[in-house]
Amino acid sequence: MEKTIEIPVRSTEVDFLGHVNNAKYLEYMEWGREDWIKQAGYSFDELYNRGIGTVTVNINIDYLGECYKGDILEVKTRPVKLGNTSIVVEQAIYKKGSGKKVSKAHVTVVFIDMETRKSMPIPSFLREILQPR
Repeated sequence: MEKTIEIPVRSTEVDFLGHVNNAKYLEYMEWGREDWIKQAGYSFDELYNRGIGTVTVNINIDYLGECYKGDILEVKTRPVKLGNTSIVVEQAIYKKGSGKKVSKAHVTVVFIDMETRKSMPIPSFLREILQPR
């Protein structure tokens, strides 16, 4: 299941070179993953209330272009690999209108038991919606 969110670039996200700071791309992708789970029917708050958490353990990101204040960005998120306790999602950021890809990443997220703070098998109610298609 691929999902897309739109994010406007704000003035506080631009560095002294006039373009979006590299750390902000990671934040945009985090918003994309959070919204991706929400669009699948579960919020992080709901998962937390069930004793389930997630931890990002690896991000491999490529920066492909610059973004500027006022740009509207589209963050696309889709699963590519489902393990026992983890999932790898592919994310890409595009400039709306031009369709230019400005960043891409593979992100590994591990599910954890909030009480023990240890990795846990992905719950069955999530496996179906997280399955790569």
